[in-house]
Amino acid sequence: MLSRKIFEADFADALQEELARQDMSIRDLAERAGIPPATLYKLTSGRADPRLSTVRRIVNVLEPREKSFIAVIAARFLLDEIDNRDLPIGGKQYHIRGYAADSLEECIIAAVRADKEGALGIICAPILAPIVEKIADCPVAIIKPQQQTLIEAIETIAKRV
Repeated sequence: MLSRKIFEADFADALQEELARQDMSIRDLAERAGIPPATLYKLTSGRADPRLSTVRRIVNVLEPREKSFIAVIAARFLLDEIDNRDLPIGGKQYHIRGYAADSLEECIIAAVRADKEGALGIICAPILAPIVEKIADCPVAIIKPQQQTLIEAIETIAKRV
């Protein structure tokens, strides 16, 4: 794997080996990764060191992750009805994978895990979304409570006070 080799060997050598293994030219990689060919020629010749963003683009082309599910980060009771289900949306089937979390810290860990495991996108609470957007490489959407749910919560509190 390229991602492992680049930390064990010279980046230029690892990249050249992987391009040869996949029978891909520098021009093909440049086009697919959105990197100027001149930059890739410098990297493969060892005349330049890559930026992290460039390495990510290269690895995403040479080692694509198969993204196969939508992650939902929420309390367990909210996930019970949707976790591990397939939902038809727009003519496609989407697998839903729940990540139970009861604290902000657990939510952040769940978001990192979901992104690493290949989530197509992450659905989470509004308070968590800005943080997740900064750490995840996939779209993020928020769970919006229904007005009726909010009213029921207000009524519950009103009965207790």
